[in-house]
Amino acid sequence: MTKSEIQLVRSLADKRGRTEQGLFVAEGEKLIGELRASRWRIRKIFALEEVFEGPEVETVTTRDMERLSLLKTANNSLALVEIPHRDFRIDDLDGRLSIALDEVRNPGNLGTIIRLADWFGIRDIVCSEDSADCFNPKVIQATMGAILRVRVHYTDLPAALAQAANRAIPIYGTFLEGENLYEAPLTEAGIVVMGNEGHGISAATARSVTRKLLIPPYPADRRGSESLNVAMATGIVCAEFRRRATAL
Repeated sequence: MTKSEIQLVRSLADKRGRTEQGLFVAEGEKLIGELRASRWRIRKIFALEEVFEGPEVETVTTRDMERLSLLKTANNSLALVEIPHRDFRIDDLDGRLSIALDEVRNPGNLGTIIRLADWFGIRDIVCSEDSADCFNPKVIQATMGAILRVRVHYTDLPAALAQAANRAIPIYGTFLEGENLYEAPLTEAGIVVMGNEGHGISAATARSVTRKLLIPPYPADRRGSESLNVAMATGIVCAEFRRRATAL
């Protein structure tokens, strides 16, 4: 392992480095095993002895892995993976349930939401351009491999949602003044918009929302937490959409 290889891996902790190199880092035997079985292209694997075999694998020591790892605790393997190119059209969201994220900036939240989308059979997540990068190492690890099955797109979100509204695609959003999630009419297909961790859905994005939803506290008049974590809220909303679809 060379000094330049260490510098390359370190540069991928930053979005600019990932963009310039066209690579991201994945760590751990299970995740890398899934990547190897997919169509995603792995440039190189650094691994402890007998973890992986192949021409792209370089065997390194435990100390080397500690120097390479972008995580608090080094794993037994680390891969450099090519960032896939994805074309996005708003038409791709028609007829299915999708998620839109407006300025969701916490990598752990994004990773969890990608994993939730995978669990609920949601193929696409559309993010505002200032949301967390889905190829951030923390996001990749939090997805637990779901990044392979959920397509994450970055675009001008208000403009994309305006196009969706013009195509009569239902657009839902979570608001404190919204209608009770469990009583509101829900469609099987549509776009569910989730907002920023601190200030929710922006005014520009909210203009395209066709139905505002509220996850009610219990009991309804109870004074407790002001809001839910965005990943937790996404899980609750998606579960209700899927429950309704199953009940149809």
